[in-house]
Amino acid sequence: MTRSILVAMMIAFLTVQTAFAAPVTASAKINGLVCDFCARAMEKTFGTREEVSNISVNLDTKLVNITFKDGKNMDDATITNLITEAGYGVVAITRSDAGGQ
Repeated sequence: MTRSILVAMMIAFLTVQTAFAAPVTASAKINGLVCDFCARAMEKTFGTREEVSNISVNLDTKLVNITFKDGKNMDDATITNLITEAGYGVVAITRSDAGGQ
């Protein structure tokens, strides 16, 4: 009986810990990101991807912040490829998860 309670408590703890985990995000510093048209191009490029839950573009800092859906991610090579195919250059990609595929 005690073992069942202990197992239930561990499962509850892991469930709560997972529920409050911060979403995985990637930030791409981009050359050539200068206008609202550029921002809309990045929103369209990443907004249609299945693994992306949110995209925000900051023209002042030249950053595109990509938030991924739970359990989803995108490797740096794919992010770089999508940005370069849209006509821009990638300076750097950083991640919130330190796993940085």
